[in-house]
Amino acid sequence: MSDKKPVCTCIQDPYADLPPELRPKPVQKIGGLRKVTCPGCGLVYWTNRPTDLCVNCEKKGVKIENAGG
Repeated sequence: MSDKKPVCTCIQDPYADLPPELRPKPVQKIGGLRKVTCPGCGLVYWTNRPTDLCVNCEKKGVKIENAGG
């Protein structure tokens, strides 16, 4: 008899059949920080602020339109 216990499919990797480049990337959280791209200038940075605008674009007065209208 085998010593291996049956493994429940609910704890197996649901993306195991996908190649690595198609697997979803894990969400990166560092002490409440989130990685964002500034819609004004394209700068990629980490922030804990509710807005995605970087400080420089915010100082320049760049506004982003709300998708909700």
